[in-house]
Amino acid sequence: MNIYLGADHNGFERKKELTAYLQRCGYEVIDEGDTARQPEDDFPQFAGRVVHAMRADGDPSAARGILICGSGQGMCMAANRFRGIRACMASDQESARSARNDDDSNVLCLSARALDMDATVGIVHTWLMTPFAGAGRFKRRIAELDELGG
Repeated sequence: MNIYLGADHNGFERKKELTAYLQRCGYEVIDEGDTARQPEDDFPQFAGRVVHAMRADGDPSAARGILICGSGQGMCMAANRFRGIRACMASDQESARSARNDDDSNVLCLSARALDMDATVGIVHTWLMTPFAGAGRFKRRIAELDELGG
C-alpha cells in the first residue's frame, strides 16, 4: 500500500515524524509536500497534490492519503472537493476506526496542534489497520456520496 503524505507549514514537522514512523513500519511513503517549511504556503495545494498522486497510483483503490495542517479541518474540506475522495477528520482512534469501517475513508486528516505524536500514531495505526466492512448499506451510502454535486 502506498501512503501519500501532505502538510502545510503547520503540519510540516509532524509530517516528517510520521513519515519516519511509517517507513519503519514498512510502508511505502510518498511525500507530496514541501522539503522545507514554508511559512506562507497554503493547505489546498498539498491536498490537491496528494489526491492527484493517489489517482495516478497503479492501484488507486489501495492508495491512502494523510494530510496534516493546524486544525486538520482545512485539509479535510479541500480533499473532499474531489470525487471519489472520502476524507475524514480523526481526533481519536474510534473516529478513525469508524471512518474506515463504515465509510471506506481513503484520506485521513489530522491536526498538528491538537494531537501529539503518540496520539497521531495511534490514530494512523487504527485507520490503516481497519478494513472497510463492505456492508450493503455502507456501499449504498458511498455511491450516494459519489453522486452528490453532479
